[in-house]
Amino acid sequence: MRRSLVLVATALLLAGCGGGGTAEPARSGKPASAAKVTLEWWHLSTSEPLKTMWATRAKEFEAAHPNVTMKLTVLENDAYKAKLTTLTQSGKAPDLFATWGGGVLKQQIDAGLVKDITTDAAPVMNGFTKASLAAYQFDGKTYALPTDIGMVGFWYNKQLFAKAGITAPPTTWTQFLDAVKKLKAAGTTPIALAGKEKWPGHYYWAYLAMRIGGLPALQQAGVDHDFTKPDFVAAGQQLKALVDLQPFQKGFLGAGYGTPDGQAATMSNGKAAMELMGQWAPTVQASSGKGLGDNLGFFPFPTVDGGKGAITEAFGGGGGIAVGADAPAEAVEFVKFMTEEGNHAKAVESGGVLPVLKGEESAVKDANLKVVAQSLASATGFQLFLDQAYPPAVGQEVNDSVAQLIGGTKTPQQVVEAITEVAKSE
Repeated sequence: MRRSLVLVATALLLAGCGGGGTAEPARSGKPASAAKVTLEWWHLSTSEPLKTMWATRAKEFEAAHPNVTMKLTVLENDAYKAKLTTLTQSGKAPDLFATWGGGVLKQQIDAGLVKDITTDAAPVMNGFTKASLAAYQFDGKTYALPTDIGMVGFWYNKQLFAKAGITAPPTTWTQFLDAVKKLKAAGTTPIALAGKEKWPGHYYWAYLAMRIGGLPALQQAGVDHDFTKPDFVAAGQQLKALVDLQPFQKGFLGAGYGTPDGQAATMSNGKAAMELMGQWAPTVQASSGKGLGDNLGFFPFPTVDGGKGAITEAFGGGGGIAVGADAPAEAVEFVKFMTEEGNHAKAVESGGVLPVLKGEESAVKDANLKVVAQSLASATGFQLFLDQAYPPAVGQEVNDSVAQLIGGTKTPQQVVEAITEVAKSE
């Protein structure tokens, strides 16, 4: 979430959960390193191939470290955020937990809940790309290692585009709105959206703010806490122009993301032509529905006529693993184990994640993910998800207010005023 203010995002859920693992004291000359420990690892990879792959990594680590027992908690996005927030607000953290970095992680760091792994991870640091590490580094120190990096863009159904007479993906917002109209005219639902979960909707407003105001506008808002400037209002106006076309599937306001009738499944089963989603979209589509195979394509978020942003500026983020402040030394070893070249390359080859290590690019097999990786490699700027870049309360207000705009209960002006009010109170 933000560079300046950062909210602490997490707290206890279960008594005895997180906060240093469970260690059996060393006995009669038994070295401390051989003490029995249980490592609590919370992650949100609920879809294949990562769900099974991460479980396998945990078992492999146990086999190599007989004194370690891994205890995994696997939750979908919103449930994960809620449970982690509850835990950290109580002053505790899991031994190992998924993080998007940014303001949320910074707030957890400021609360003393995250271990500084700069020294312990020093031997492997040079193997990571600079971009993949950026969200987890503050004041020259490193607090997590990345497992994924990527960007949000439009995933589209080539067959449905062709049916509507759309010969090429749109590169401007005007062309995009025209494409939506053509899809509707052809009897196709243009866009799948998980309205219930809110975070997918914030992608639209965030990208429009980027394309209209440019990256500096979002960065400045993180400093002066002012989202009422004309470019932010214009972002809401353009999003409303899209909403007014009624582009989303029936019942979208109550739809989840990865559920059997949610956004990913709607897209995967050919019931909508597009979804705006991150690099994980093909994996979740495949696990939620039939899958589109070669009919699936990807294009970056279009530019807005007269806007200050460029189509080569990317919005998104990745995922990393942070270590709780009181976690035993084995927790840091596990993070390094997860990001070893051989282990991580398998995850890249599976299509579950994109490269975070130098030289991993050749492991990307999926054609669409190659496009994403190439777009990232040539990106002229990068903005972290707004609900992670800014402090948690600000990010939550972005999600809530944008959802209300999409639902028709807030105006573009009311959206920016609500976000600004929260930002200035932080």
